[in-house]
Amino acid sequence: MRKTNIQTWTEGWQEAYNREEEILLKIFKVEWVDVFHIGSTSIPSIGYAKPIIDILLVVKNIEKVEDFNDNMMLIGYKPRGENGIMYRRYFTKGNSNRTHHLHIYQFGHENIKRHLDFKAYLTTHPLDAQKYGELKVKLAAQFPDNTYEYQEGKEAFIKQLIKKVEKWTSQQF
Repeated sequence: MRKTNIQTWTEGWQEAYNREEEILLKIFKVEWVDVFHIGSTSIPSIGYAKPIIDILLVVKNIEKVEDFNDNMMLIGYKPRGENGIMYRRYFTKGNSNRTHHLHIYQFGHENIKRHLDFKAYLTTHPLDAQKYGELKVKLAAQFPDNTYEYQEGKEAFIKQLIKKVEKWTSQQF
């Protein structure tokens, strides 16, 4: 079982994202629409995160992503298909010591906006981001050897946060 490893936020995560973006562009260039650094490693005010770079890649045609599986495996990614979310393709890098999570959606998928709104909200609401970071630290100490329990512990907080994000987003226009 993977350990829950929480670290203090570092600019190195942005640098790691930038390096990976360049590599992914070379692989997906014919399907590439856009790419974003998402998740806790992309939000400095969160303070703490697992050292796993979350990447959101937007492609022209989700059905063609499997064509890139061999190239992705050559650079250390494991294809995981939809992995529980319809019309997404998901890849992990690093086996039990994960370094990257790649979420791929076709242009126009609603989850693209959800991910970007969540990041925008936490970026502009540093107190909520800080509370989220502190919860991560607390849960990691409580469940250092059980990532499932760690994730379950965040569930209620994230649901409340999503409601705040949706309300905030609806007021932006």
